[in-house]
Amino acid sequence: MKLSIIVVNKNACKLLKQALNSLIDACKNIDFELFIVDNASTDGSPEMIKNDFPEAHLISNTTDQGIAKANNQALRLTAGEYVFLVSADTICGKDSLEKMTAFMDEHTDTGGLSVRMISPAGHFLPESIHGLTKPWAAFLKLFSFAKHLSKTRLYDRNRKDWVEEFQIAEIDIINGGCMFLRRSALNETGLFDERFFMFGQDVDLSYRLRLAGFKNYYFPKTYIINYESQPLAKFSWDYIKYFYGAMLIFAFKYLLRVPEIKVQGIPQLFPSTYEVK
Repeated sequence: MKLSIIVVNKNACKLLKQALNSLIDACKNIDFELFIVDNASTDGSPEMIKNDFPEAHLISNTTDQGIAKANNQALRLTAGEYVFLVSADTICGKDSLEKMTAFMDEHTDTGGLSVRMISPAGHFLPESIHGLTKPWAAFLKLFSFAKHLSKTRLYDRNRKDWVEEFQIAEIDIINGGCMFLRRSALNETGLFDERFFMFGQDVDLSYRLRLAGFKNYYFPKTYIINYESQPLAKFSWDYIKYFYGAMLIFAFKYLLRVPEIKVQGIPQLFPSTYEVK
């Protein structure tokens, strides 16, 4: 099996149907399997999946398990050499998955990659490169953690040598809306940390891939369309709890003792105190 695709859904039936049709079309020349994890949708999503996509593996949760745990439910069942985690509000380009697969085949030191993401109106989404929303970027700057993520370009973004929209480049953080991952790398790092319920799990996993010695890349030679639908209303209590709660989890996990990223050929002055379980 070459590729396993995982989509986590909650009440996005119409967008999900578009996403699945585009993904299946993009896999016409790829040996793939499709997993959909539904987090207790009430909009008819499970019924639509069973009727329109009987070939898909459906995991129906009776309660909302969150993004990290839902992805892990499917990841434990996958058999693909690569895993593509994509949000339900996404339309995949016709040759996107073939191009991503070819890039990973060629760059064997790559743990994961993200691609050029654009809005339905055709506007480039800068989180394709930075992998972080503005609040997360501000949080990492505030606690001086951003210096350990130099490839996120959080400082001095006007430098001429920083990555541009159409330039392949190594990055630190892979955006959670589009994570193309090497399964063997996940076997080393472990799966998502399920303490991150809805936000931050992509930041954490991306950083652990770097800690394990893998490279993450921004690959703009193809694209996906992202509707950027928000499962929770901003400034609702659940949004505040999960969004800022994820920052607190990240802070307690890393900021007290910052682990060092091992780079081949460069000795560590101090041993790393963080272990990936």
